[in-house]
Amino acid sequence: MSYEFKSRIRYSETGRDRKLTLVSMVDYFQDCTTFHSEACGHGMDFTEQQGYAWMILSWQIDIARYPVLGETVRIWTAPYAFRGFYGYRNFALLSEDGTYLAKANSVWVFMDKKAGRPGRLLPEHIAGYGQDPKLEMEYLSRKIGIPSGGEKKEAFQVHRYQIDTNNHVNNGQYIRMAEEYLPEGVHPARLRVEYRRQAYVNDTIVPVVLSRDGEMLVSLCGLDEKPYAVVAFDFETADK
Repeated sequence: MSYEFKSRIRYSETGRDRKLTLVSMVDYFQDCTTFHSEACGHGMDFTEQQGYAWMILSWQIDIARYPVLGETVRIWTAPYAFRGFYGYRNFALLSEDGTYLAKANSVWVFMDKKAGRPGRLLPEHIAGYGQDPKLEMEYLSRKIGIPSGGEKKEAFQVHRYQIDTNNHVNNGQYIRMAEEYLPEGVHPARLRVEYRRQAYVNDTIVPVVLSRDGEMLVSLCGLDEKPYAVVAFDFETADK
């Protein structure tokens, strides 16, 4: 069973060029899956009582066009598979007439919050969601390799406003951190994110940036040089 809602691009969701920002697009997708869970009876109150949560492991977002200020859009989502303790979910951003503006694939892990590790996924945990066929798009590995040779940037601390209801850095905040190193005025045609571990308030982030062959990789590392998240921007067919 899919879920969608309609919205209009707000000024607060746009950048200097009046186009929807990449982070705002991710926020739309994140809101859509939250609304879907609420509609299926698996909302935040329910999951809190049951002691579990879905945590995202990766994003792949392929963007055909960035909508502009005032444009009406539709945000859509549906899971297409549940395997082991993993969930696989598509998203789409569409124009009012149904044209695809962006398609996304995401991988999630079912977490037992008390144990602090992946939990056993039972039928009642996915009841009501249903499954749709996978969207037609190129599906890349959720793993992002990190070649050597990146440039270490100035470190910074995690702030309280970057923390979500799971008490760690929200997945969209890593993308916002990485966007700081994008060339001015360039809109990536593809975003990939691999989340490797959780960062908490007052943790130190050490960005390592590498540009190559139409792609920019941003590794958001800790003081131990191990990444919290790896963000890859693809500019090959970027919407300028």
